[in-house]
Amino acid sequence: MNKYVKTAVDGLITNNATFKLVLGTCATLALTTSAINGVGMGLSVTAVLLLSNVVISLLRKVIPNTVRIPAFIVIIATMVTILRMALDKFLPDLYDSMGVFLPLIVVNCIILGRAEAFASKQPVLDSAIDGVATGLGFTAALTIMGVIRELLGSGSFFGIQLWDFKIGFFTSSAGAFFVYGMCIALFTLISNRVEYAHRARKARELRVPAEGPLDAPGISAKEEA
Repeated sequence: MNKYVKTAVDGLITNNATFKLVLGTCATLALTTSAINGVGMGLSVTAVLLLSNVVISLLRKVIPNTVRIPAFIVIIATMVTILRMALDKFLPDLYDSMGVFLPLIVVNCIILGRAEAFASKQPVLDSAIDGVATGLGFTAALTIMGVIRELLGSGSFFGIQLWDFKIGFFTSSAGAFFVYGMCIALFTLISNRVEYAHRARKARELRVPAEGPLDAPGISAKEEA
């Protein structure tokens, strides 16, 4: 698989920050009462991820190893400040709806984690793709949760009222945790089945039995023993 495609798939699906790695939980739970808030926060994080990854990758050979974390935080904080100014100017309603969680993007573990684990070690193009893919994976997760909670809790879809029937539980904190847990469970179930099907296909190609979703493809338990 092309390395750029693999990087994109990892960020979007394989290592999805929200449903797989369970990162950025505060924003995920707080801003998914509506789909539009989820999209807004997801795209904001995507923009910061892209810009910070590119800058950190460009400076990876200049930043001293001993102060890399403070340097990363300064870079990320600068990008978040630029984003806040842009949203306040051009999208004030979205800026107001995200409230305190917008400046808290600075300490979002997704962004700092990708800076430390990827951007500080990889070329600019790879880092840019990783930032966009990881951000869009986060955006998709928040949008899915936002749609579910908005439909069931408010009876609307992206602010458009569809029906009067509402279940207030889904707009509460407990409802956020419930929807999050169900989404993680469904994501894990589907990803495990896809992974097992992929390994089973590989095993058939090698003419050996597939042992299960967590076993290495092409190696049976007897062979390991």
